[in-house]
Amino acid sequence: MVFEVSLERMTLDDLDGVMTVEQTAFVTPWSRRAFVTELTENAYSYYLVAKLDGQVVGYGGMWLILDEAHVTNIAVHSRYRGKGIGKRLMLELMAAAKTHGCRRMTLEVRRSNLPAQSLYLKLGFEARGVRKGYYTDTREDAIVMWKDAL
Repeated sequence: MVFEVSLERMTLDDLDGVMTVEQTAFVTPWSRRAFVTELTENAYSYYLVAKLDGQVVGYGGMWLILDEAHVTNIAVHSRYRGKGIGKRLMLELMAAAKTHGCRRMTLEVRRSNLPAQSLYLKLGFEARGVRKGYYTDTREDAIVMWKDAL
């Protein structure tokens, strides 16, 4: 089945859907307030939503700082995983970062999140380090990945 997903900049009106995705994706989800802050107070943030029939089914965000982009989070609703939505979000974030003058992109991913690591490797990211106990909810390590030459 092919999904006709549209990608657009996240707005405050999207937050109900974003929070639904967040609840299905993470053991310790971000708060609504964290997203409000990202959208209204952080001049470096850039967030997208993926919509299917007007409903948010995924989102991704990053900070654009000088010539580097740092992916802060990316998630797809559990019902829609494995359909290429995460890949589309990442490709669009990478294109936007390049448009905004970024030359490199970085992210952290849970050591146990093998599907995400696989996607990032396919997109040209390389594991360059480990942040021990990075995730405060489980003390799980984060793999630090970089993509040079956006």
